[in-house]
Amino acid sequence: MTGASTDDDSCTRAVGRCAVLYYGVGHMLNDITSACWFTYLLVFMTDIGLSPRDAAIVMLSGQIADGFMTVFSGELIDRYGSFKLWHAAGSLLVAASFSSVFGGCMPCKVIGSYSSSAQTISYSVFAAIFNIGWAATQISHMSMVNCITLNSTSRVVMTSCRNAITMVANLSLYAVAFVVFKFNTRRSIIEVEYQYRWIAYSSIFIGCCFVGIFYLGTAEPRLKRGAGEKGYARISWTYWFRKLLYHQVALVYVLTRLVTNVSQAFLAFYVVNELNMDQSSKAVVPAVIYVCSFVTSIILQEMAWSSHRLKVAYSAGGLLWMISGVVVLFLPSSMKYFMYLISVVIGVANALMMVSGMSMQSFLVGGDLNGCAFVYGSLSFLDKIICGIALTVLESYQSSTPDEVHKDNPIFALSATRYGLGLVPSVSALAGILVTLSMNLPETTITPLLAPLLE
Repeated sequence: MTGASTDDDSCTRAVGRCAVLYYGVGHMLNDITSACWFTYLLVFMTDIGLSPRDAAIVMLSGQIADGFMTVFSGELIDRYGSFKLWHAAGSLLVAASFSSVFGGCMPCKVIGSYSSSAQTISYSVFAAIFNIGWAATQISHMSMVNCITLNSTSRVVMTSCRNAITMVANLSLYAVAFVVFKFNTRRSIIEVEYQYRWIAYSSIFIGCCFVGIFYLGTAEPRLKRGAGEKGYARISWTYWFRKLLYHQVALVYVLTRLVTNVSQAFLAFYVVNELNMDQSSKAVVPAVIYVCSFVTSIILQEMAWSSHRLKVAYSAGGLLWMISGVVVLFLPSSMKYFMYLISVVIGVANALMMVSGMSMQSFLVGGDLNGCAFVYGSLSFLDKIICGIALTVLESYQSSTPDEVHKDNPIFALSATRYGLGLVPSVSALAGILVTLSMNLPETTITPLLAPLLE
């Protein structure tokens, strides 16, 4: 009895800062490649000559593959696999395939045809392979936090640290992109491929370095092993589907991803095509957003968390995004430098919504560890499919120049870019706030972090 009591106490004790940091860097490869995927994929595809519709098909193929793989990997992790094994397999696939997404069309060279159909099919295949690996890494890493500790505050802190490292990943990408775009301004298709190939290779190298630190510093969670050793039955899907909270958390998570992913995908188009800013602004403006998100995420790590504070944080972030979205929707190019101030607000809003939105999943899982991977997998499935459809629809109205949009699509008189960066995130944030306020999250004991991450 004493041994069991001691074990339970260690499981609920707050996690130390080194363990938090080791866990946080484990998603670095996924984060930096994801930032490149959402920020530059559509720009890259249209720069090499694909139509906006074909570019949207490439992105949708990746999102669909990602969505189905999240459910598949979540189910298998709950049944058989270890978190670190799935994480390693996914990371290897990401590292091996990502350069082909932003490299030249290798199958086109083999068959000797560079038609738009051949390029679209080729890039779609590599996009699907990349996203399969990405999904395996994501689900294993996200669900791992619940089996590292039962302490609710530590779970939020680890999620916040993971989000902070995401900002580091994004900043690393934009630093590389800034150098590439600043000092290599030639615009031939070959040169465009060369630019993005360097960005892809640099992203893979940086991400792999951090993932190596994760493997060295993080052991396979013992709560997962303990659940298996004690013979706990795997929780069925229907158990989660019968919970109202599951559907509410799922909706909030999807809406949050719509805010961040759709806005990120259209940000580069917006600053260059709508505000007529320099090419380097494709890196500078996102960098401002992620610096602010990083600082906010670090501050959030120092807080003790309860369900009420999660709801307040999410609502505050959603409100900031609604204000920013309205400004983005109508901001004239003559006031383009005002975008830097808006970027600060967006960065804070992104951190508040992502940290609180993802942490709600841990509150949903609680101590039900034998079904936690399915929760993350199923929610990510919805996220990938819905975001993919939204991006495809918006991109189908996108054009290479704003004038063509206004002429050919009077419904999108403000351009699809402004709707993608302004209207969609604002509406999604409003809906997310309403769902969050209706939630009845379980109350937990507030326990401070064992050691502060900032000294």
